[in-house]
Amino acid sequence: MAKTAPEGLITALDIGSSKVSAMIAKKGDGGELIVLGTGQRESRGVKRGYIADMGATEAAVREAVEQAERIAGINIENVWVGFSAGGLVSDVASIEFELGGHRVEQGDIDALLAAGRNSIDPQGRMVLHAQPALYTLDGLTGVKKPLGLHADRLGVHIHVVAADGSPVRNLDLCVRSAHLEVKSIIASPVATGLACLSEEERELGVALVEMGAGITNVSLFAGGMLVGLASIPVGASDITDDIASAFGTRRQVAERMKCFHGSANASPRDNHDMIPVMPISAEDGAGEGAQITKAQLIGVIRQRLEHLMGLVQKALVDLRFEGPVGRQVVLTGGGAELKGIADYAQQSLGRSVRIGRPRGLTGLPEAHAGSAFATLAGLAFYAATDPIDLRALQVPQTTVHRPRGFQLVRKLIQAARANY
Repeated sequence: MAKTAPEGLITALDIGSSKVSAMIAKKGDGGELIVLGTGQRESRGVKRGYIADMGATEAAVREAVEQAERIAGINIENVWVGFSAGGLVSDVASIEFELGGHRVEQGDIDALLAAGRNSIDPQGRMVLHAQPALYTLDGLTGVKKPLGLHADRLGVHIHVVAADGSPVRNLDLCVRSAHLEVKSIIASPVATGLACLSEEERELGVALVEMGAGITNVSLFAGGMLVGLASIPVGASDITDDIASAFGTRRQVAERMKCFHGSANASPRDNHDMIPVMPISAEDGAGEGAQITKAQLIGVIRQRLEHLMGLVQKALVDLRFEGPVGRQVVLTGGGAELKGIADYAQQSLGRSVRIGRPRGLTGLPEAHAGSAFATLAGLAFYAATDPIDLRALQVPQTTVHRPRGFQLVRKLIQAARANY
């Protein structure tokens, strides 16, 4: 019989276009995350990251969570949910005021964060994250703990991620309909960056390309935080659909062909290797199918990849990810498991490319250790750190007196991106 969840337990839930996956983990004595159970079900009712069928999605959520509960032997009540649909936007705002050379006190930091919270303008969107990232002292950026230091000017960079409200509310309603409390909804790029990128990569500058089934998210990290984001409504399932259409077979057969025989790179031998194709008209595997060469299959895959990489390149240019700084690109998501994709992307984008996989989790099953589960792992990391969010910050009702007051408070949109 399953036990009630103890304190400190974390349950992550990733609702994607191809699969719904859940993970139950706990913090070890050394602060490491230990995986207790995982679950996975085919995603039914999710299109391009958006919930299109509430009932089918709710059933998949319930089944994935129940599977993780059975393995862990624990009943859970709340989850941290990832949101990966299009419409995500990311900005960095800066707030600064004058201290007149005094030491920074906690009241100063509280007042600064309160001013930052009031300055956020989501422009009709729903704010998912509003987190103080790094502080500035007299223009010096990258200060993590300003308390006790002297400064003429104190500022803070605030990382804001927002999304269209309706898809987020639908996601929340779907999870609650499965009798689960939603602890928080986290933007997928934020979570995935924690799982796949090192702290140094996020500091120096790196682009994270999440190739999901229905959506490809391109996010730019610099100065330790997410500073740019673009969503492309093309994903790995489009490759599957292209194969099914080109060779007249079912999606399930096309997906298997892509996974077992597909590649992003071609070789002369591919013209001689033959692959059987089961036609749509064949029922229950009966009947004889045609045969195609592996080269034909790879040709269809590369045609879609060429289109996708062109869109990724455009997104990188629009995000101003160019020049000698920040040349590294990290590919992750289910689409990143395609054979040879890193080499193909490196040639296509003209940048150094590696595959990002979740790391730092103890007891993670091998089946869930690939790039397709990077967001799930990142959600667990995010929950473990539970960073400060200005929306929930309770600022003490105190008055802070300074010689020059707060007249010079100003909002500088995208300051970190400009510095980058």
